[in-house]
Amino acid sequence: MLQRAVNYWKGHVKLRVVSGFPERVLNICAARQIPFWGLEWEDDLTFTFTMTRKDYARLQKAAERMDCTIHVVEKEGMPYLLRRFRRRYALVIGLGLCLALSLFGSFFIWDFTIEGNEAVREEEILRALEKYGVSLGTFGYGIDSSDLRNHILLEIPELSYIAVNVRGCRAYVQVRERQAAPELVNKREPGNTVARRDALVTAIQPYDGQKMVLPGTMVQEGALLISGVTDDEQAGTRFLRGMGKVYGRTWYTLRCQVPAVVEEKQYTGEEYVRFALCWGNRRINLYAGGSPALANCDKTVERTPLTLPGGIALPITLVKETYRVYEIAERERTQAEAEELGRTVLEAYLLAGLDEGTVEEAAYTSIPWEGSILTELNAECQEQIGIFVPIPKEEAA
Repeated sequence: MLQRAVNYWKGHVKLRVVSGFPERVLNICAARQIPFWGLEWEDDLTFTFTMTRKDYARLQKAAERMDCTIHVVEKEGMPYLLRRFRRRYALVIGLGLCLALSLFGSFFIWDFTIEGNEAVREEEILRALEKYGVSLGTFGYGIDSSDLRNHILLEIPELSYIAVNVRGCRAYVQVRERQAAPELVNKREPGNTVARRDALVTAIQPYDGQKMVLPGTMVQEGALLISGVTDDEQAGTRFLRGMGKVYGRTWYTLRCQVPAVVEEKQYTGEEYVRFALCWGNRRINLYAGGSPALANCDKTVERTPLTLPGGIALPITLVKETYRVYEIAERERTQAEAEELGRTVLEAYLLAGLDEGTVEEAAYTSIPWEGSILTELNAECQEQIGIFVPIPKEEAA
């Protein structure tokens, strides 16, 4: 690949040689160290090969006294390309200005790539960067990374680290989000752990206080599981933070009603494509008029940064906007589709309500119900059922 690029830069020619003794031409190339490639025989007296422009001039001098004919079949390379424009001064000047502007523009930031953020939105990071002088069109080599990092971390407390690295006309922003500190527990606050729902207790782990139930006990919602009030002969009555974890088997019955008729998009096949060029904050539309005035259509936008050969990024982005027209049509769900949707909704709702729990068994039933499909879930789960409830101050006093 590199050798091909070098040959293209030097310029090369494809030659056809016709001679009664063609091997003499090859022997001369070998004797005078004239490299060539792409040797192909057309017949016993004719062959073609390729060599650089300078080596072709050497071959011409060496073959003057030989009984052979050398024809140029094809010329390729940068010297021949530039020769075509030697009298087109306006085109050469325009090309030079374009390259100069592209080179000058590569010293400024025209695009951002943000990595490492999950909870913090990219828009928030870009607004903070713009507030402290880093935006589209900013001189990339004039950024004080340390000062910028200190200001951004104060502006966005959710971040613990940020770095801005400029490569060409693109700024790569790497961030690391701050890990939330665990909630502090006030051990001086007295309270009890009670059941948040009916369950069969399977395990109890008291951290502080006195456990009031044993594994195998059936409890109802609100039942006292770990008491923060203890009474003994030596210390008397004490108020503690009766906290801990209690695990139990729970049962759920959930229902979901899925309509049998659903409205869906149906694409008509009508499609409009618009192109535009973006240079920083400027946009040049490559089409006449504005966007199509369509009531029902989906719009997708593709952005392709333009680059020069060799991967040199340009401060220009090609924008492709596609509009796909659709119509709203009603469609009747099949019973299998409705059941699958109902199961998905019920399972997600069940898992969202579990606290450190898993689903041990689950059974689904579905029946038609008033123009819809009614899906019922009966599940048995294993979960943490304890919840801390503070003791009122007047009672603790």
